[in-house]
Amino acid sequence: MAPFIQPFLIFLVIFNPFITNSFTEEIEVLVFLPQNDSFLFSHARVAPAIRYAQDRLKAEYPGFHFNIHFENSDLANHALFTLADRSCNLKPDLILGPVREYEAAGVVRLASHWKIPVISAGALATAFKNKETEYSHLTRIAPSYVKMAETFKAMFEHFTWKSALLLIEDDMKERDCYFTLEGVYHLMDDYNVEVEIIHEQAPFNIEETFKNNQDMEVVIICAGADRIREIMLAAHKQQLTNGSYMFFNVDLFNASSYGNGSWKREDEFDDDARQAYASLNTVTLLRTVKPEYENFSMEMKRSIEGLGLYDCNDCGNVNMFVEGFHDALVLYSIALHEGMKNGYSKTNGTEITSHMWNRTFEGIAGQVSIDVNGDRVGDFSLMAMTNIEAGNYEVVVNYFGENKTFQLLPAFNSDHFTLTRRKEVPKKEKEVENHSCGLGVSALTGVTVGAVLGALMLIAFYFFRKNYRITIQRRTRVEEPESMKHHQLREDSIRSNFSAA
Repeated sequence: MAPFIQPFLIFLVIFNPFITNSFTEEIEVLVFLPQNDSFLFSHARVAPAIRYAQDRLKAEYPGFHFNIHFENSDLANHALFTLADRSCNLKPDLILGPVREYEAAGVVRLASHWKIPVISAGALATAFKNKETEYSHLTRIAPSYVKMAETFKAMFEHFTWKSALLLIEDDMKERDCYFTLEGVYHLMDDYNVEVEIIHEQAPFNIEETFKNNQDMEVVIICAGADRIREIMLAAHKQQLTNGSYMFFNVDLFNASSYGNGSWKREDEFDDDARQAYASLNTVTLLRTVKPEYENFSMEMKRSIEGLGLYDCNDCGNVNMFVEGFHDALVLYSIALHEGMKNGYSKTNGTEITSHMWNRTFEGIAGQVSIDVNGDRVGDFSLMAMTNIEAGNYEVVVNYFGENKTFQLLPAFNSDHFTLTRRKEVPKKEKEVENHSCGLGVSALTGVTVGAVLGALMLIAFYFFRKNYRITIQRRTRVEEPESMKHHQLREDSIRSNFSAA
């Protein structure tokens, strides 16, 4: 009987939901968030979402008790040192964050060495996709910049664009825009891509930049909202917003610090800005709205109001970081539950991490898919100005990263995304300039005529000289016998004189 009892018990454990949900586990969670509310992922914004997920999971996994410890990640290396210090007494079972690339790098390396699962809604830079060695236990719950770059590459293939100018505003600190478009640069190495760095406090000659990159078809901008407006006004002034270029800005986080597409400033340039922004398209995360998400958003706003953060006007807005940290706790619970069913414990971070990868689950805003490399598959939307008079934007295209397909919405206008080919005359003039080393058409004509005349003169001189040489040779042949006769007579005369002597 004994051989039959064990398989029967395994069957019960696997297929009986009451038994499988009755695992009891104390889970130590270490969360790294900055206290500075200028960050979209500050403690005040994100902590309520984590608590919301914690309460939600009590019903589904009543045996999981999350002991959540929040730590400040404002200072450089503070998160790394905190992880090292806390681990001397008790290593965490799960780490959430950090978001910023420089803080995340050290924490993820150490956690991966200790085989502690790390889930972050940040660490979006291209370098973190290397999961084979130093970032082996990192799961990215928000779409990375490379996933966003896949959207641009798909658009280039769909619309047959060949070249792009990347305008990157770099603050040389957090370097968010640098990391954002880094993914585009590396993924689109088959295309002609030029990069122009705009330093935040340094003067920037927009007119000269456009002049030096006239051959580019697409301009992709990552900058603050004011800088984007400045660029678009300059482009409009140079009559570059007439369809001969495609303009894009990246606004993944729905915040003005990343260029939210807002053209209005209540100043004298508003009308020009509105017309210029008619050519500016915005790539952003696809928003899925469902009743549960609406309830979540309302709860987040109430939590912020309860904290009395009157100096943080947009802290109640739900962005991808708020969503991501909520979904991170949900994903870990699913993976831990599966791992424990298979006989593993929370201390086997490698096994728990593997259960988080290559799977799809229901997040707070919709389905979340994590690929085989532990990175979230990205779904993105493309927004365009559909009412120029009012200056209103609307989603016109959705891109689904899972199957790499586009969904064209009713507001989509193919003419808006069709390049108006540059005037043919300037193209021909440019080709002439290339072949003539910068000479004008008239100068080139003069040089060509002069070259032809010079060649004719050389040919004429050649034939004249050849004919003259033949004539001389003929005369020489005729005169040679007479000369020899005189020479012989002279020799005879000399000999006779010597003989006489």
